[in-house]
Amino acid sequence: MSLFRNTLSVGGLTLVSRIFGFIRDALIAAVLGIGPAADAFQAAFRFPNLFRRLFAEGAFNTAFVPMFSGALETEGPEAAKRLAGRIMSWLVAAILVVTLLAELFMEPLMTVFVPGFVGDAEKFDLTVFLSRIMFPYLACMSLMAAYGAILNSLGRFFAAAFAPVLLNLVNIAVLVPLAILTIENPADVAFWLGIAAMAGGVAQLALVWGAIHRAGFAPALSWPRYNADVKRFWLLALPAIAAGGIVQINVFVGTVIASQADAAIAIIANADRLYQLPLGIIGIAIGTVLLPELSRHLSAGRDVEARASQSQALLLSMTLTLPAATALVALAVPIVRVLFERGAFDAAATIAVSEALMGFAIGLPAFVLVRVLQPGFFSRKDTKTPTVIAGVSLVVNIAVSLALFPSLEHIGIALATSVAAWVNVVLLALLLARRGHFRMQGSEIARLAGTSAIALVMAALLWLLAGWAAPIFAPGAGFALQALLLLALCSFGAGLYFALLHVTGVQPLGPLLARLRRRG
Repeated sequence: MSLFRNTLSVGGLTLVSRIFGFIRDALIAAVLGIGPAADAFQAAFRFPNLFRRLFAEGAFNTAFVPMFSGALETEGPEAAKRLAGRIMSWLVAAILVVTLLAELFMEPLMTVFVPGFVGDAEKFDLTVFLSRIMFPYLACMSLMAAYGAILNSLGRFFAAAFAPVLLNLVNIAVLVPLAILTIENPADVAFWLGIAAMAGGVAQLALVWGAIHRAGFAPALSWPRYNADVKRFWLLALPAIAAGGIVQINVFVGTVIASQADAAIAIIANADRLYQLPLGIIGIAIGTVLLPELSRHLSAGRDVEARASQSQALLLSMTLTLPAATALVALAVPIVRVLFERGAFDAAATIAVSEALMGFAIGLPAFVLVRVLQPGFFSRKDTKTPTVIAGVSLVVNIAVSLALFPSLEHIGIALATSVAAWVNVVLLALLLARRGHFRMQGSEIARLAGTSAIALVMAALLWLLAGWAAPIFAPGAGFALQALLLLALCSFGAGLYFALLHVTGVQPLGPLLARLRRRG
């Protein structure tokens, strides 16, 4: 299958996952709101996810996928399978050690992770309790991500892309009775949400394990042994861990700063869910498909094809991301109100979350571009350069967060994250171009500029229409009418955007559809 078709396949399943994720998040918002229990649950859930992204999505994917893809291309399936077993044995050992230490020292860890909670004993104790329940989620998700990386390298994208759908379904199955029973104590609700997160992690791991077993590529785990392949992996993985660590320090710093203000963590978490929809559908999908494809091309010496794949990925990602980002800014309040405003989530919460959402939306194209540009380094087994660039973005994020938080609170955290992402993009692009690995042609730059202008025109019209429809989107108005109007506005915006792309010649739809249909 082509890059376009694979991206569409992964992105489509991610869309299904995010739809169920919205249902889950709307139920969470309804039963928890943005109070102390919501802060505790979101902080506890972020903690294992920080390590998951560091060990599995960070070090393992960026170091392992180029090695595994290269072995498949040059040595054959059996050699690649043996390589996977040797390296995964180390991953499992590392996860077990980290999980054990975290469970033993969770209270002092939470003192560092959410220092703003320490003054509220009940909130802090609940956070520690929930963190102990959910931290083993790290093991399930890390193994799932590792098995998913093997499947993606084999060109089998379905199971790993569908796994988050299963997680959301398990969570919804627990949330529906919680919403119906209207449990009075939010701490009890948070407890059952923690149990649901763990159950969902187990279900995801079982799904991906079944897929890799059917593919005949289940790696044989053994006692970790050090050899040339493992040495090579760690030489690539350690800088990747540092790079991933820097990215997660960004999350950590944002959490530490946000913990100083009431409800800021819950506000940021809800806004994060919304901008993660297009990021997951577009950026993560393209990054998932692009890294193994670039690795295979470069291992076989197909430099021209590698450059073409990255160029196509960039233009496709921006064609889909720019309208999403501008629409999130134009329709932030209606989107948050329709999706979240019910139960404990009131009109004031809607305004706060929409403000943070607009701050994140400004950086959405940058978040996606990082996913497109980093494989240009990782596929060449260069994990050090992105580490240095991530370090620069970390400094920028901390500086801007500290400067803006005293006056803007949650908005400042969102804006700082976006500014740091754009700095990351600029540095990645400049270094790729300087090394001759990737540079956009004049026609591609013109298409990108035209796409940006059309996205801004669409967003301006949506903003005017949303202002005209403000009475319908007022707090307390009927949900059904609000939802229908929001759907109509989104449909109008998408139709207008793609129509303008076609009639202006910026991106004729015929060649784009032909690429999506093309195989091989």
